[in-house]
Amino acid sequence: MAARHRSRTRALQVLFEWDMRREPIERAIAHYYDTLHSEEAQADIQLKPDKFMEELARGTVENAENIDKKIEAKSANWRLERMAVVDRNILRLAIYELERHELPGPVVIDEALELARQFSGDESLSFINGVLDAIHRQAN
Repeated sequence: MAARHRSRTRALQVLFEWDMRREPIERAIAHYYDTLHSEEAQADIQLKPDKFMEELARGTVENAENIDKKIEAKSANWRLERMAVVDRNILRLAIYELERHELPGPVVIDEALELARQFSGDESLSFINGVLDAIHRQAN
């Protein structure tokens, strides 16, 4: 797994915990390092801080209010709190990355869809793709 994709996967795990527990993002990051990261170490992955993951998680949370408004505006008939937690956080993470303009929009969307394939259901793929495509088109 490429390093950036691994960082996105980790950021999604942190965001999921942040969203479910309603705890500060710093606590969710610390908990990641205490638990999930330790499990990765057993799989022979070198244990060291993942700065990109931390940047994605913190940035997404810092901009969550604005990001959530964009999601609600482009997800017809779906309230944010009714969406699956993992889908909601895949969208948040991807929109944060789209707004950073470090990668082309289609690359960010492809990464989000890969996360959806890994952590969500088939029905979520078209929903996530549609919301992200609409947000990307509006920004350009």
